[in-house]
Amino acid sequence: MNWSDWNIDPARLADAFVYDPQAPLIFSSGLFVWLFAALAVVYLLLQRRTTARLLFVTAFSYYFYYKSSGMYFFLLAVVTVSDFLIARRMDRCALAWQRKAWVALSLVVNLGLLCYFKYTNFLGELWASVTGGTFTALDIFLPVGISFFTFQSLSYTIDVYRRQVKPLSCLLDYAFYVSFFPQLVAGPIVRARDFLPQIRRPLYVSPEMFGRGVFLIACGLFKKAVISDYISVNFVERVFANPSLYSGVENLLGVYGYALQIYCDFSGYSDMAIGLALLLGFHFNRNFDSPYRSASVTEFWRRWHISLSSWLRDYLYISLGGNRRGKLRQYLNLIITMFLGGLWHGASWNFVLWGMLHGVALALHKGWMQLAGRPKGWQSRGLRRWLGVVVTFHFVCFCWIFFRQAHFADAVTMLRQIAFSFHLELLPQLLAGYPAVFLLMLLGFVLHFLPDTWEQWGTKKVTALPLVGKAVLLVALIYVVIQIKSADVQPFIYFQF
Repeated sequence: MNWSDWNIDPARLADAFVYDPQAPLIFSSGLFVWLFAALAVVYLLLQRRTTARLLFVTAFSYYFYYKSSGMYFFLLAVVTVSDFLIARRMDRCALAWQRKAWVALSLVVNLGLLCYFKYTNFLGELWASVTGGTFTALDIFLPVGISFFTFQSLSYTIDVYRRQVKPLSCLLDYAFYVSFFPQLVAGPIVRARDFLPQIRRPLYVSPEMFGRGVFLIACGLFKKAVISDYISVNFVERVFANPSLYSGVENLLGVYGYALQIYCDFSGYSDMAIGLALLLGFHFNRNFDSPYRSASVTEFWRRWHISLSSWLRDYLYISLGGNRRGKLRQYLNLIITMFLGGLWHGASWNFVLWGMLHGVALALHKGWMQLAGRPKGWQSRGLRRWLGVVVTFHFVCFCWIFFRQAHFADAVTMLRQIAFSFHLELLPQLLAGYPAVFLLMLLGFVLHFLPDTWEQWGTKKVTALPLVGKAVLLVALIYVVIQIKSADVQPFIYFQF
């Protein structure tokens, strides 16, 4: 008997175990579908052997990360082992200064790794520009997801320092928490206090969990592989690459397209991550809540990338003093928090500007709310709310221009085209030239603004389907994805952060 008897190509089989930087393992790939199916079978066989099941999933998670970042998976192990040992040692310390020293060491390890891989060249260029010297950029590979798993591990050590979480006694449990593959490379950033109690619970997936998991995976796959990838490849990337070649109306629609693209891409990943976790018996908190329905920039950050915004609030904004040191200090803390939040997204001035714009907007909105005597959590109603939604959406879109464009000059060109070379008369021709793109954009925004009751209805309908019906739904969606996908793999946008 040989490989040909089974119709198996040994070379292609070997490729599944070798890192390919041109084809990272992502949820929307065919390889992942087969791998997850195999994982599910073994996972069910080990359902009553908790330690073996945790070890198996941890090993798969490391393989998943290797397929995304190659040999840099060892960084994940370094962060895991160091923070596990630091937390245990810190918990034994009685003196406050000793505990501070250990949590400071955790900050040095995690932020040191993050700074080296993400900010070395940026800081080197900045220093060279200040001193008038020269700097040759180093060839440093940015490991996928390093911003996420370092923040996740930091939340554990900080919570142990604050005595909000007891340190784990088993390294396997902590390795499982840090490396759990659904959220490993692009979030959500899962808090230890939410996830650790679930690790050793008996495996149980209720019909509601299974149905919601399938629904979220289907929604995420549709958002990412159908809407986001298609409008990106066929329109958005072209406009942002050469804004001067397009009229203002094309640039504006390109900005609207990017706003939808990044939402569908990132929320699609989050939906699939939450859905996969549910199928494995674990609960993640929601990471997106229809952010473009926000009537203020403050509300937007309660709905967009919720795990990061809440992390920045709890571990940075509050640590800076929050609102406890006067109004001016509160506004400054908001700006500093968003400045660092922008820098977290990338070592580039465009991300810094993006963060600063949002920080100033948050401070201005907070000041206006205080001057108007509005209570915390107050929301406008009726026409005022709709006007707030329109203004907030366009402010967010304005900021997305600087987020997306790597060069400030290109962002200015895009704004200049919109302001001074709009040419609305080209709109009919544009719509006729890209019918599928704009139909998908319209569909995406319509689905986004539907009431939450529609999502609840969809979840119930999918949950009520028999197992065969759920399988047919996913197979049909995969068929649609295959029909419209581009030739090249389209990694998730937040893989680069």
